[in-house]
Amino acid sequence: MNYRTKAEYFIRGITNGFVEASEVIAWADEVIVEAAKTEDWMVEISTCGPDERMKVLSQLNTIKGDVDPVALAALLQEKGQA
Repeated sequence: MNYRTKAEYFIRGITNGFVEASEVIAWADEVIVEAAKTEDWMVEISTCGPDERMKVLSQLNTIKGDVDPVALAALLQEKGQA
């Protein structure tokens, strides 16, 4: 799954209350370890605190790419949000 799709899932999750900022921060930490090239948004999210929901949302919106609607729908369905 691409970063943009996961970001869209997290944006919807934070906005609708079924994802906490701490989950996004943990994801960014994992991405930093696995990514071939670290991007600014990865570091910015990783260094956020769990109470910085708006900052996390702001950084998620900077992630470039295209949303995979099928993968996004599957993620949302897992959380009962489809």
